[in-house]
Amino acid sequence: MNPSERQLCDGPAMEQLISTMARRLADARRAGVPLQLVGIRTRGVPLAHRLARELTPLLGSEVPVGAVDITLYRDDLGQAEHWPVLRGTEIPFDVDGADVVLVDDVLFTGRTVRAALNAICDLGRPASVRLAVLVDRGHRELPIQADVVGLEVATARGDHVRVRLHPVDPREEIVQIEAGSQAPPRNGRPEP
Repeated sequence: MNPSERQLCDGPAMEQLISTMARRLADARRAGVPLQLVGIRTRGVPLAHRLARELTPLLGSEVPVGAVDITLYRDDLGQAEHWPVLRGTEIPFDVDGADVVLVDDVLFTGRTVRAALNAICDLGRPASVRLAVLVDRGHRELPIQADVVGLEVATARGDHVRVRLHPVDPREEIVQIEAGSQAPPRNGRPEP
């Protein structure tokens, strides 16, 4: 761990957060409405798969998982110095009439979630769309709130919160990097 990082959660504690989030999603499930998880690329996708594994025994059936790439829906697309890398949207199910749960690692301004909502609604008309995030760090710029949160963290606006999880990262943890510390950008964009 970098000396400028403060660990908020290690791997085993993160597993507990994910289990708790899955139980909350199972408890809030509406009978007769198919439940589908859609991870926001990048770390929302493995998080969605882990939630689905936890949900399967709770619900007695497999929960389908898809992935959404919000790159072309970003409101700062024209402001980038270079053209972004597209990773693709893969949603192998019909969202019409389903209870879709968007899954992401960190909720900050709400702009990523807004973009994901636009992408999902371009694919159909879900019965509902809910949001599950591993970390809510506040500082919203849009009226967006998570329905299921693993960990709420009070941060300064300039701080960074980084979630590391397999298979994207070699170790699992949640860290906070205080404003003024050097945090390298992730994916060529400022850290959420």
